[in-house]
Amino acid sequence: MTRAMPLWLLLTLQTAVSAASLVVEIVAGRMLAPHVGMSLYTWTSIIAVVLAGFSAGHWWGGRLAERPVEKALSWTGGALIAAALTTAIAVNLLRLLATPLLEAVGHPVWGIAAITMAVFFLPSFFAGVPAPVLAHVSVTRAAPDQQGRALGAMFAAGAIGAIAGTLLAGFLFISWLGTSATLAVVTVTYVISGLLLFWLARSAALKIASIAALIALALSGLALATPSPCTLESNYFCIRTVDMSADPDSPVHLMVIDHLGHGMSARDVPTVMFTEHAAMLDELARRRAPRADFTSFFIGGGSYSIPRAFTEHGTGPMVVAEIDPAVTALAERDFWFDPETVTILHEDARRALLTRPDQLYDVIIGDAFTDVVVPVHLVTQEFFELARARLTEDGTFLMNVIDYEDRLQALGSIVRTMRQVFPSVEVWTQATQPDPGSRMVFVIAAGNSPSDFDEFSAPMPFRMTFGALGDQFITRIADARGQILTDDYAPIDRLIGRPD
Repeated sequence: MTRAMPLWLLLTLQTAVSAASLVVEIVAGRMLAPHVGMSLYTWTSIIAVVLAGFSAGHWWGGRLAERPVEKALSWTGGALIAAALTTAIAVNLLRLLATPLLEAVGHPVWGIAAITMAVFFLPSFFAGVPAPVLAHVSVTRAAPDQQGRALGAMFAAGAIGAIAGTLLAGFLFISWLGTSATLAVVTVTYVISGLLLFWLARSAALKIASIAALIALALSGLALATPSPCTLESNYFCIRTVDMSADPDSPVHLMVIDHLGHGMSARDVPTVMFTEHAAMLDELARRRAPRADFTSFFIGGGSYSIPRAFTEHGTGPMVVAEIDPAVTALAERDFWFDPETVTILHEDARRALLTRPDQLYDVIIGDAFTDVVVPVHLVTQEFFELARARLTEDGTFLMNVIDYEDRLQALGSIVRTMRQVFPSVEVWTQATQPDPGSRMVFVIAAGNSPSDFDEFSAPMPFRMTFGALGDQFITRIADARGQILTDDYAPIDRLIGRPD
């Protein structure tokens, strides 16, 4: 005979389990970011896998609901203990499987899906089991004229829990606790809920379930003790500082945001760039600027390597729109950046330009591309029109683009789109013959007039030569492979893709 189960208790259980399961879904994105980045592909995989897990769990829960109440509740309690165990191991399981799966699968998009399935399907599956069981119990225990209300209340409790879990994960847990501690909270929630169901069912397996619960809590503690891959875990990114110094007396640091390097700086040589795109952006900005003390606007700060170099060169006022204050804080702490040298706007760059119509710049620098992760709203015709409106008459808009030698669909589309807005659009890259299918880094320079040079070299730290691609070649690429990108339709994730 089961213990008394008032509706409020069943509703509380449903709300708690639903909230915990949605916390895991949101946290999954942050956990995957250091391994595969945060992109349309990442969130698509997470949502698909989690929903698949919920669906399979609901199906199994429906089968359990057909059993006597005591057995149904016991099995459901077991499912929640299993949810606690699989959630507790998620952090370390991800670190164990991410690299081997990516290497085994080959294609990064399918690799993201494989990692997500391996780590997050089972927690979602087990968390999906209670809903139909609790709903069935609430209906069968309600008076005949109250069964509809009971069922509706259970559905509402699930939805309220999902909303609460999403808000708690996004606005509180991740930024205040971090991913490991957040999953520890979820594990505890599952443990309490599972043991409560065993107790309500008066199950003889309560002692065994308690041992499994202790194991889950121990595994969760192990995950908490495992060093975080992030130097800082902000509301937006997992950010790391990596020491690249060959000489400890002359430090060089790399900033890694999620899974990719976003900038490198040396303490003793602030004017030297260490990446192709930074070297091109720095040199092209200064060469194309209408005067030595030119004004500049940066879309993103990263390690603030170029603003730091501009300060050494003695350029004019700089404005940096960096959406994440933690990035700026880390640049100041580990990358020798002085925030007093620039005006920093901790907001989205497009909004920063849109809401300040009276401010014009000689140079606008966009560093939007990070492998397969591209902010769509920063590569559209509408954005380019906004950028041109914020340039002086002789101003230049620069942005880096990453594409592959045998595709060039992203490059062609951005060039074709920019040509709808700017009279002159140039494409710069390293002046060497690329390997077939290789990943290539470009910088597009757009403005009212072309550059008065077609080649330059820059230290990074060894000198590298860069050149402008021929206009006829770029036109051919834009016409054959490009499409105009707009706020309504900009499939940049698919265009950049990866070679099969």
